[in-house]
Amino acid sequence: MQTVTVSPKYQVVIPKAIRETLGLRPGQKMRVLGFDGRIELIPDRDIAELRGFIKGIDTRIEREKDRV
Repeated sequence: MQTVTVSPKYQVVIPKAIRETLGLRPGQKMRVLGFDGRIELIPDRDIAELRGFIKGIDTRIEREKDRV
Protein backbone atom coordinates (compact mmCIF):
# COMPACT_ATOMS: atom_id res chain seq x y z
CA MET A 1 0.00 0.00 0.00
CA GLN A 2 1.30 3.42 -0.92
CA THR A 3 0.62 6.74 0.74
CA VAL A 4 -0.29 9.93 -1.12
CA THR A 5 -0.75 13.49 0.14
CA VAL A 6 -3.80 15.67 -0.47
CA SER A 7 -2.71 19.04 -1.88
CA PRO A 8 -4.18 22.38 -0.75
CA LYS A 9 -6.45 22.10 -3.83
CA TYR A 10 -7.63 18.65 -2.66
CA GLN A 11 -5.71 16.88 -5.42
CA VAL A 12 -3.81 13.60 -5.16
CA VAL A 13 -1.32 11.96 -7.51
CA ILE A 14 -1.99 8.32 -8.36
CA PRO A 15 1.35 6.49 -8.02
CA LYS A 16 3.00 5.45 -11.29
CA ALA A 17 2.93 1.72 -10.52
CA ILE A 18 -0.85 1.85 -10.02
CA ARG A 19 -1.39 3.98 -13.15
CA GLU A 20 0.59 1.49 -15.22
CA THR A 21 -1.10 -1.57 -13.70
CA LEU A 22 -4.58 -0.17 -14.37
CA GLY A 23 -3.67 1.34 -17.74
CA LEU A 24 -4.81 4.84 -16.76
CA ARG A 25 -4.40 7.65 -19.27
CA PRO A 26 -4.16 11.43 -18.83
CA GLY A 27 -7.61 12.99 -19.09
CA GLN A 28 -9.40 9.71 -18.37
CA LYS A 29 -12.60 10.07 -16.37
CA MET A 30 -12.93 8.40 -12.97
CA ARG A 31 -15.97 7.63 -10.84
CA VAL A 32 -15.51 8.72 -7.22
CA LEU A 33 -17.39 6.93 -4.46
CA GLY A 34 -17.37 7.35 -0.71
CA PHE A 35 -17.81 3.84 0.65
CA ASP A 36 -17.54 2.48 4.19
CA GLY A 37 -15.25 5.30 5.38
CA ARG A 38 -12.97 5.27 2.33
CA ILE A 39 -12.74 6.83 -1.13
CA GLU A 40 -12.84 4.60 -4.19
CA LEU A 41 -11.79 5.73 -7.66
CA ILE A 42 -13.22 3.65 -10.49
CA PRO A 43 -11.88 4.32 -13.98
CA ASP A 44 -14.47 4.78 -16.71
CA ARG A 45 -13.77 2.41 -19.57
CA ASP A 46 -14.55 2.87 -23.25
CA ILE A 47 -17.40 0.63 -24.35
CA ALA A 48 -15.02 -1.00 -26.84
CA GLU A 49 -12.79 -2.12 -23.94
CA LEU A 50 -15.73 -3.94 -22.37
CA ARG A 51 -16.40 -6.09 -25.42
CA GLY A 52 -16.09 -9.75 -24.44
CA PHE A 53 -15.43 -9.11 -20.74
CA ILE A 54 -17.97 -11.78 -19.73
CA LYS A 55 -16.80 -14.30 -22.29
CA GLY A 56 -17.14 -17.82 -20.93
CA ILE A 57 -19.73 -16.98 -18.28
CA ASP A 58 -21.91 -19.95 -17.38
CA THR A 59 -25.48 -19.03 -18.36
CA ARG A 60 -26.94 -22.43 -17.49
CA ILE A 61 -28.48 -21.39 -14.21
CA GLU A 62 -31.85 -22.47 -12.89
CA ARG A 63 -34.20 -19.51 -13.11
CA GLU A 64 -37.22 -18.74 -11.01
CA LYS A 65 -40.54 -19.52 -12.74
CA ASP A 66 -41.61 -15.85 -12.83
CA ARG A 67 -38.35 -14.87 -14.61
CA VAL A 68 -37.67 -15.39 -18.29
